[in-house]
Amino acid sequence: MEKQRTLASEGVLSGIALHTGARASLRMLPAPENTGIVFRRVDLPGKPEIRASVANVVDVQRGTTIASGKVAVYTIEHIMSSLHANFVDNCIVEMNGPEPPICDGSGIAFFETIRAAGVAEQNAEARFFTPPRPLRVEKGGTRIVIFPNPDALNISCVTSFRGCPFDPQFFEFTLATDAYFAEIAPGRTFVDYNDLRMLIGAGLCKGGSLDAAAIIYNGAIICKEKLRFNNEIVRHKILDLIGDLFLAGCRIRGDVIAIRPGHPSNVALAGLLTQEIAENK
Repeated sequence: MEKQRTLASEGVLSGIALHTGARASLRMLPAPENTGIVFRRVDLPGKPEIRASVANVVDVQRGTTIASGKVAVYTIEHIMSSLHANFVDNCIVEMNGPEPPICDGSGIAFFETIRAAGVAEQNAEARFFTPPRPLRVEKGGTRIVIFPNPDALNISCVTSFRGCPFDPQFFEFTLATDAYFAEIAPGRTFVDYNDLRMLIGAGLCKGGSLDAAAIIYNGAIICKEKLRFNNEIVRHKILDLIGDLFLAGCRIRGDVIAIRPGHPSNVALAGLLTQEIAENK
């Protein structure tokens, strides 16, 4: 019987926020059993909290945003992915603004913050869920299906970006902490140049740079350093998927086949899982 887990001590991380360009910092704190993952805005009066759950998702464009009333936290997927990969069930994430630091656009900094803090086992039984039947999401060119498998979270993913020199890309992954750190966490955010122009025109990406993303432009990939993997895009898509599925509120197990996934389809699948969890209590 596996037990719930939280952090053994606090973890601290700071950097530049992607869209506002402001200095951002966060603290990951231990939390009691059955707390779940909760984000706390310490920059606002009363330090309001938002539970990381599908019910609180308000936007899935360019990232996953959660909110409670008028209080929001943007782009939580890399944090959620690293917590899911470390099997951390309970954690308070304190933030001094609406965005976490973008760091290098991957999950490495968040993973290493958790590893430095350490993970502690608690007394309560860990909560797992595998769907009793296949669940499917179709949105435009996206297809995601999860099949029952009580033993592990296995993901087979294929994605395609126009103009990318390595296209399509495919990767298979079974969620395990060390494997995640080596094979998934280093995958950085990618953006198409034309999409980037629109974001900048809308006053966003003020904190963006080649330190934090790779740009797909005219058949080439532009980045500060060489690609970490030839299929780095699909690995980052798996990183996002692992984070978004954790919004179902417990550790997820199953066999996932994902074709061109994105936050809208990821969160929709997490929503179906949440419904199944409620119906199978």
